[in-house]
Amino acid sequence: MPTLDWKGKRDAVNLAKKISYRLLEFDSALSCGDGHSQNLIVQGDNLHALKSLLPLYRRRVKCIYIDPPYNTGSAFEHYDDNFEHATWLNMMYPRLEMLREFLSDDGAIFISIDDNEQAYLKVICDEIFGRNNFVATVIWEKKFSPQNDAKWLSDSHDFILVYALKKDLWRPNLLPRTNEMDARYKNPDNDPRGVWMSSDFTAKTYSPSGDYPITTPSGRIVFPPKSRAWISNEETFQKLVADNRIWFGAKGNNVPRIKRFLSEVQGGSVSKTIWFRDEVGDNQDAKREIKNILSGADIFDTPKPTRLIEKILRLATDKNSLILDAFAGSGTTAHAVINLNAADGGNRKFILIEQQDYCKTITAERVRRVGGSFNFYRLGAEIFDATGAINRDVTDEQLVAYIWFKFTNEPYSAGTLPLIGIHDGTAYYLCQTLTRKFFGTLPPDGKKIIFGKTSRISEENLTLRGAKFLQIPKDIR
Repeated sequence: MPTLDWKGKRDAVNLAKKISYRLLEFDSALSCGDGHSQNLIVQGDNLHALKSLLPLYRRRVKCIYIDPPYNTGSAFEHYDDNFEHATWLNMMYPRLEMLREFLSDDGAIFISIDDNEQAYLKVICDEIFGRNNFVATVIWEKKFSPQNDAKWLSDSHDFILVYALKKDLWRPNLLPRTNEMDARYKNPDNDPRGVWMSSDFTAKTYSPSGDYPITTPSGRIVFPPKSRAWISNEETFQKLVADNRIWFGAKGNNVPRIKRFLSEVQGGSVSKTIWFRDEVGDNQDAKREIKNILSGADIFDTPKPTRLIEKILRLATDKNSLILDAFAGSGTTAHAVINLNAADGGNRKFILIEQQDYCKTITAERVRRVGGSFNFYRLGAEIFDATGAINRDVTDEQLVAYIWFKFTNEPYSAGTLPLIGIHDGTAYYLCQTLTRKFFGTLPPDGKKIIFGKTSRISEENLTLRGAKFLQIPKDIR
């Protein structure tokens, strides 16, 4: 598969692996709710924040939406959107690599972008997620009025790239049917099965069995168009006529069409790849939305409308899904989660990451005002200090989560110490000092890995019991 190369790519490819784990510091004053919320807002560099969250959420996120800087060369008030091209790619590559680790097997990522980097983003996403996992490029109509001062053409759309972690497992949900869709169904012949609409009775591919004359009720004889055929053979056609499923028009003289009853259609519609502003909103809608919530402040130049993210969530989540946005901006993703939960009784949870200081005054404040509860965290110190020792602020829970993920590559679910958990037939334990008394309480059979600062058990005795001792911090760095 062709790949993209640029200055600094080698370092960008390896950067995600080199980022150290940092502590997440809880801020009760900026949190909202009773403190038990599973929703998170994290302030800090998203690459470091993602690395810190990975032990807890790897392979647990159903839907990721990100709206990264577009690299337009414009000067935005709240973030630097004037990266040099290679720098932009170096910024995006390790973050996409890290984000991939969060997706569940049936998860998908949606990435907003414009023409400046869309083609290059597609190539690096092919490399990271696999070209076979590319789903679609959505076109979103972001503007209504043309820009009369545009030097070349007035751009009216952005793109949303969609990738699944495993495309053979991921299936988008059907979208709810609209009143406009249902209004197309009528019942001109008073069919007792209810309203219906007619569709073409011919197939694009020619088939000899579908090439036969049909006599309409008026006596007119019709054939399928040249190089086409009827969609069924003659015997099946006669059965459809007998079941009143063929429509020849009010006067019985038209080319046959097949009746599709509303009661028999699937309970939703398949999403198209063009999303118009009257359906999902545009940039102006989004700006008005934020101004109404945050008392008229003119905050972002190109925010995304909540309806746009709601559509993504309808397509890609169920009622209990976890959603991640690592470029949270004004908090639109959380707002969309809250709206959708209210609409369908769902219990979706969100994780937002935003580096800028407006994370407190805009992102969190917006979520608070629209009724969301969340725990607010900041990035803290690294797990290991400059000397390689465990940072004094690290709690047992944070240390355990780090150890579990490092040695099992799985997110940690809280257990009861000293047993950290069992993975692939190996039991993991944590203690300060491995004494004979503690060692004697462990099951005699089965593989065991014991983490601690010191051990008073010989290597021979450990081996006899299928155990291995790993010293903290030396053996876990």
